[in-house]
Amino acid sequence: MAMKTTLLGLSLAATLGTTAMTSVAGAADYRLRVLHVNDVHARYDQVTSTGGFCTPKDEAAAKCVGGAARLQTKLLELRGDNALFLDAGDQFQGTLFYTQYKHGAVQTVLGMLGPDVQTLGNHEFDDGPSGLRPYLDAVSWPVLSANLDASREPKLKGRVKPYTIIQKDGQRIGVVGLTTHDTPITSSPGPTVAFRDETAVLGKAVAELKARGVDKIIALTHIGYSEDQALAATVDGVDVYVGGHSHTFLETGNDKAAGPYPTVVRTPSGAPALVVQVGAYGTHLGQLDVTFDGAGVATAWEGRPIALSSDVPRDPAVQEKITQLSAPLAQLRRQPVGQATVELVGTSDACRFDECNLGNLIADAMLWATRDQGTRIAIQNGGGIRTGIPAGQVTMGQILEVLPFSNTLATFSITGADLWTSLESGVSKAHDKTTSGTGRFPQVAGLRYVYDPTKPEGSRIVSVDVREPDGGFRPLDRAATYKAATNNFMRAGGDGYALFAKAADAYDYGPNLEMVVAEYIKATGPVTQGVEGRVKRAP
Repeated sequence: MAMKTTLLGLSLAATLGTTAMTSVAGAADYRLRVLHVNDVHARYDQVTSTGGFCTPKDEAAAKCVGGAARLQTKLLELRGDNALFLDAGDQFQGTLFYTQYKHGAVQTVLGMLGPDVQTLGNHEFDDGPSGLRPYLDAVSWPVLSANLDASREPKLKGRVKPYTIIQKDGQRIGVVGLTTHDTPITSSPGPTVAFRDETAVLGKAVAELKARGVDKIIALTHIGYSEDQALAATVDGVDVYVGGHSHTFLETGNDKAAGPYPTVVRTPSGAPALVVQVGAYGTHLGQLDVTFDGAGVATAWEGRPIALSSDVPRDPAVQEKITQLSAPLAQLRRQPVGQATVELVGTSDACRFDECNLGNLIADAMLWATRDQGTRIAIQNGGGIRTGIPAGQVTMGQILEVLPFSNTLATFSITGADLWTSLESGVSKAHDKTTSGTGRFPQVAGLRYVYDPTKPEGSRIVSVDVREPDGGFRPLDRAATYKAATNNFMRAGGDGYALFAKAADAYDYGPNLEMVVAEYIKATGPVTQGVEGRVKRAP
């Protein structure tokens, strides 16, 4: 049962992380319902609980959840005159729906769901401004990003608003969009697009909304749970932060959640700010009901993540469209590549903070494909691994869902000193699952390393050993130069690997990484890859 609280009881609520509603509302009070999703990543059909492809066996075992059709069922049930449906970014990229149809699948499915407002995530820039512009032209709802600077990019200039004002049940609600400033590192917006500091931009937008008489303001952000809380403690005037990017699941009373839903933060003025997020991959719908007083201050609230479990009926119209879109994907999914005797784990928790066996497989495939070029080491960013593969037959469709970015295999030379520094950057966010930038975590082949996440950033790597031609390992020689393989996104400096971009002998035009992995499995399978101590945390 939810505890009851008012603004006077905020300190206790913030401490305990409780949800709440007042028992008596004043005459001037207004109640708003906020429904929201984040980081769906093109999971439009039902998926497993970790966002993986749902097999017939999974469906028979009632393990299939989420999907746009279940989401629509809940939206139709919960929407009303005082409800907003908000999307906190990263609809693009992650399954064959995006690989096959690009923005077309996103606009088609969201067009049926009808969000009131959407913010841009970093992955909306994966195909550059040319890939985003047609989407912006096609959709009818506001797409926001207050800190996007597209003044030098003709395809986007003037196409994205910083904020919008929505009328609901006779009330005006301001919604401000924010996109992570790490987007140039984690995606491909190009050199003509920049992202300004979120704090200054949000403060400016709030001031403009206040000047227009709007006193109920939502920040619709794609910057991460920790960053949302930091903003809330710094910027006055925002009542609710509907967030994304860090794939953070919040639920009050759940010890496995990252925090309570909502997480209550006291703003500089002492008013509450409510921070919410619902994991990723469309497995849950967030519902936050907020009561505002006559001055637009949140005085009471209650909310929860709603599981889109297998027993939630699927809306027939939406499911018909999903089935229609899925038909051309089936043939691609069915193309056999090989067999895996073990589950290939590709979850964010596994691959962004520790060694994962799917990361090992991908890095091994890079070394195998460049074995005639003198390559010694390979590094794959954990965030580039988008899902896992169950044990059994491995298909081309599954590999495309693991590696959906169409990255190419890249080779380059790097000094031992720069490699050490790059590994430091790679583990620099591994201490906090709620922060931005965790996708840089290095999955490796041809080397092993030990790191200590309790140490300060920049001094976490304890040791690095490189495999010798005889199969043994020797400590990294910082004065030596090593030939390395990676994907072209990282080689160009993506995910914080800036030193990779300085290589004078880089070649970024190898085969597509998904094809490299497929050929490796065909040549060396069946896959028995395990976790073997390539990455260790210091005791």
